[in-house]
Amino acid sequence: MARQKEKEKRSGGGWKATLLLFLLLIIASAAVLFTMDGRHVQFRLVDSSEITVPYGVDFVDPGRSAVTTGRIFGPALLLPVESSGYVNTKRIGTYELTYTTEFLFNTYTATRIVHVADITPPVITLQTVDGYEPDWFTGYEEEGYLAWDDVDGDLTAQVQFEQLEDKIEYRVSDRAGNETVVERELPTASAPELTLLGDEIMTITARMDFEDPGFTAVDGKGKDLSDLVTVESNVTPYRLGEYQVIYSISNGEETISVLRTVEVVPVELPEVIQPDEKTIYLTFDDGPGPYTEALLDVLAAYDVKATFFVTQEYPQYEDMIGRAYREGHTIAVHTASHDYYKIYASEQAYLDDFYAMQEVIYRQTGEYTQMFRFPGGSSNTVSNFNPGIMSRLTGMMNSMGYQYYDWHVDSGDAGGTRSKAGVVANVTSGCAERRTTVVLQHDVKDYSVDAVEQIIIWGRQNGYTFRALDLTSPTAHHGIAN
Repeated sequence: MARQKEKEKRSGGGWKATLLLFLLLIIASAAVLFTMDGRHVQFRLVDSSEITVPYGVDFVDPGRSAVTTGRIFGPALLLPVESSGYVNTKRIGTYELTYTTEFLFNTYTATRIVHVADITPPVITLQTVDGYEPDWFTGYEEEGYLAWDDVDGDLTAQVQFEQLEDKIEYRVSDRAGNETVVERELPTASAPELTLLGDEIMTITARMDFEDPGFTAVDGKGKDLSDLVTVESNVTPYRLGEYQVIYSISNGEETISVLRTVEVVPVELPEVIQPDEKTIYLTFDDGPGPYTEALLDVLAAYDVKATFFVTQEYPQYEDMIGRAYREGHTIAVHTASHDYYKIYASEQAYLDDFYAMQEVIYRQTGEYTQMFRFPGGSSNTVSNFNPGIMSRLTGMMNSMGYQYYDWHVDSGDAGGTRSKAGVVANVTSGCAERRTTVVLQHDVKDYSVDAVEQIIIWGRQNGYTFRALDLTSPTAHHGIAN
């Protein structure tokens, strides 16, 4: 019994020893493996160990972790990590964050460098005005803008801008070199509307003055721009042809134009009618003068109508024009000045003189006349100082509906004839050779006026009728010598 117990005792002690030995073996093996594994702590930082964050933006740690790792078994255990340090994004500078963990009675750390920097560009805010439309003349007027930087503050004054073809480019940089560029599309300005009044293609009869029907010019807002329109015209209304009137409005870069075409055509004159009976047309140039009243008395006594080609050489007798008109005589233009070198200097000079006399006639008669006589006649050569002037004037005046009258018989009272008898002889001999005769006399010559009664008596005795000229009368045109 005692042996049995001893035997059991020895048997139990061996088992424990074996177990202990096994455990020691395991521990030794683990120690060897641990040593071979080289197990250590590894920090893992999300992003990078050195980062830059923008000024003024709340800082959020990108993240971190710590694990144990070794050569044999790799990562195994996720360790708790504590962090320390502070990042002030309201202040530019460099900050350090420290991460800490413990393993096997050892403390392990890692750091992250955080740079707070001005990396955010300024903000440019473009302002707009409701309903704004640029002016076509002055172009776009800046509606306004603001520039703000979180570090530098208000940068509006530093904004630079450049107007391109269809946009404006705004540019600003802060002290850190961050640049912002924004663009504004330019709103379109409404171009003015230029509209012709009257016809685009006009046909007018030849005349002294061209009365432009006009135009309207308004901008997109209905503002009247007529005063800004320029008119270029080559219309010469007394000369036949086709002309142009160009109406333009410009802002310096763009020009808007409309065109009117004006065609000047001749005025139709009545057909000349030859009288059936023998006719004498007494015509008197250069008056009225001191003898015109006596002449009118003679004509009235014999009920003869004559034609007066009047001037303003004697303005104190101007009222005789009115009397002659009221008594049924024809009033026609001769000249206002009777200055050859003045009136034949140019077409315009002639017209100025012509219309000055027309106004005198209108003042006395209440109407203008279409009838006239050139000083010196259409065949004069005193105008040779201006070559071709008579050819141009005759065509021009006829185109405007004016009819000029020369003469068949010259009384000679402005030449070598200085007596009543001489005038009578010249006129009666000249008329005797013709069936229809236009006679030239001057009512500023007393002896010529004195001869009129005898001429009337002779004419009637020889079967002649005395008439005043009208637009259907024979014109007695001479051959043009210039």
